[in-house]
Amino acid sequence: MTASPEADLLVPEVQLRPPDLRPWRDGGTGVDHLHLRDSGRPGPTVMLVALTHGNELCGALALDWLLRHDVRPLRGRLVLAFANVQAFDRFDPADPFASRYVDEDLNRVWDDAVLRGPRQSAELQRARSLRPFIDGADLLLDLHSMQEPGAPALTICGMSDKSVPLARALGQPATLLVDTGHAAGLRLIDRGGFADPASPRQAVLVECGAHWETASADLALDVSLRFLRHTGLVDADWATAHLRCPTPDRQRLVRVGEAVTARSNAFRFTQPVHHLMEIPKAGTLLAEDAGQRWTTPHDHCVLIMPMLRPGRAGQTMVRLGRYEDGPA
Repeated sequence: MTASPEADLLVPEVQLRPPDLRPWRDGGTGVDHLHLRDSGRPGPTVMLVALTHGNELCGALALDWLLRHDVRPLRGRLVLAFANVQAFDRFDPADPFASRYVDEDLNRVWDDAVLRGPRQSAELQRARSLRPFIDGADLLLDLHSMQEPGAPALTICGMSDKSVPLARALGQPATLLVDTGHAAGLRLIDRGGFADPASPRQAVLVECGAHWETASADLALDVSLRFLRHTGLVDADWATAHLRCPTPDRQRLVRVGEAVTARSNAFRFTQPVHHLMEIPKAGTLLAEDAGQRWTTPHDHCVLIMPMLRPGRAGQTMVRLGRYEDGPA
């Protein structure tokens, strides 16, 4: 495998071992690594997605746990999908950033104009095969992780408040986010009915913590069990008994007003930054790129998932928001 351009940078410790997905290749759906379990009773269609990015192991470990425990819905239908398995199969702990995707980011292709268009890629082929199941889901949980070591988890609720009640019902993690999406393309949780205010469908994306840290796998399973408990697909006492993480004292919502997108590969932050960093004063210089300068747009500006590794033109480098209930 060809090393990624980032391979010469510091590689975080990989504490997680990739699960063996070979037993889960045939889920009986005609789409590999996708399982559908129907209770035969009325209820919602609930979908859990892992490996939207092939190097984010925590969600794969959570779905592997559910399948090994033969979890079946008490009502409705349960869909479990390992998304970008082709990228995951290339995972190398010596160069773990290289297997995020094969050709392009699977979480930027969910607009119908892209899915139904002429462009071809490994990710588009996979998205097209998953689309009927995603479009049939009433409730969806997309499991991810983040690049920054020790990064606190958060739930991305989409570009409106529509799925905030779902995130609050889960009670985990502590930080919730309503943002502006990505210039590079449409995310899964922003597709179709998930974003339509007239539709009852809801979807959330949980960033379960830092890539390859044990804590991210614990939270991925914890939030999956909470999701299944909330939707009534599993016995509540059983799910509660297997929770791994304490419930936070409260959840706080960050509302993003601006996303900073790189104009070139020369993008750089002008000071050290980290996830959920709060900059007290408006007008503080934050980043520079190709003659463009970004400053904080307001007091108590919260930085969401700043890209700490080299970026490229069109990539979201950081999102700027504020806590709805004021400073911490």
